[in-house]
Amino acid sequence: MRVLIIGSGGREHALAWAISASPLLEALFVAPGNPGTAEIASNVPIRATDIAALVAFAQREKIDLVIPGPEAPLVAGVADALATAGIRCCGPSAAAAQLEGSKTFAKEIADLAAIPTAAWERFDDADEAHDYVEEMGAPIVIKADGLAAGKGVVVAATLDEAHEAITAIMEDKIHGAAGASVVIEECLDGEEISVFALCDGLDALYLGCAADHKRAYDNDTGPNTGGMGAISPPPWAPPPVIDAAMDQIIRPALAAMVARGTPFRGFLFAGLMLTQAGPSLIEFNVRFGDPECETLLPLLRSDILPALLAATDGQLAHVDLRWREAASATVVMCAHGYPGPYATGTEIFGLEEAGALPGINIFQAGTMAEEGSILANGGRVLAINATAPTLDEAVTRAYAAIDTIEWPDGFCRRDIGRKAIYY
Repeated sequence: MRVLIIGSGGREHALAWAISASPLLEALFVAPGNPGTAEIASNVPIRATDIAALVAFAQREKIDLVIPGPEAPLVAGVADALATAGIRCCGPSAAAAQLEGSKTFAKEIADLAAIPTAAWERFDDADEAHDYVEEMGAPIVIKADGLAAGKGVVVAATLDEAHEAITAIMEDKIHGAAGASVVIEECLDGEEISVFALCDGLDALYLGCAADHKRAYDNDTGPNTGGMGAISPPPWAPPPVIDAAMDQIIRPALAAMVARGTPFRGFLFAGLMLTQAGPSLIEFNVRFGDPECETLLPLLRSDILPALLAATDGQLAHVDLRWREAASATVVMCAHGYPGPYATGTEIFGLEEAGALPGINIFQAGTMAEEGSILANGGRVLAINATAPTLDEAVTRAYAAIDTIEWPDGFCRRDIGRKAIYY
């Protein structure tokens, strides 16, 4: 098979790494890719959102399957454009991708399918949003309705924080058009998990569960980010919890999407809060998570390519995946200043030595190559993954690899997995 992955981050590097091992693979391309994907695939200088160029490339290279990594091209309709060209795409249509593209749409689907979720209201007027939070009190959650690169959610502990979030999102437009409206919802209490499924419209195949670490700094302090690390499996999500998540959230959502004429195919990511009443939906995402993808794929023993093809062709009922009995931990190394302004162009040393350590996979994200050197070129720059028989050992291995890397201009959280280890 000839395969094209769309994207340039750590998630896409991990997908390329997993797919590159498939005996079914004839050729692998990543658009635009990064220096890490260039080691195992052919990078293509096409932006992830340049849909016309991506379709033209897929036609020219006779691509059998396209796998979009990030959400933006999916919401923009890359799967629809590829379908029109007769090319398979393991991802949802633009209409189905509204599960992530619009917080309001996701909440409406949850209500339609009787999926447990936080009470919510949508506001297009900032003054009305301010009045509502005064009425409801804090803590309360403010969400930009549209895509905001994982940074459009504020868990406001106080009324002042809630008002500041509304002002920043709706009035100051820090997320642009994504913040034209907001969803405001009750703040749920419990442990958070990310549950992943591969979907073919009707069926869902469980792809694993992880616990992400969203805050920028240790002890869950600082601003929300796109993800500072993840672990799997989280000890607070035993098999009965996973079964409930699949039966009460994932499968009802698929049925609701079919009922409204927008069946969902591809990766479905449910962010859940484990409340005293059971799993409750926080949000849907329509792609593999990052850094959860880098955390889960190293635990997969099966060839993932046949499963991706089956999801695209509506044949998941015939697929069974095998997983390693091990733990996985990923720590993200970021440029100083992230998630705010950060410098690029600083050199990173020691990647080869760190990658040679036991159980280590280094997935590149915001990097660029220059004269044989690897330079930082983004906010989240590296995802250091480690697998081991226990989570404690996996975390220890990940930090040993990080300590081998020389990058004074980078930082990471030093408590990834701590809560799970002592749970």
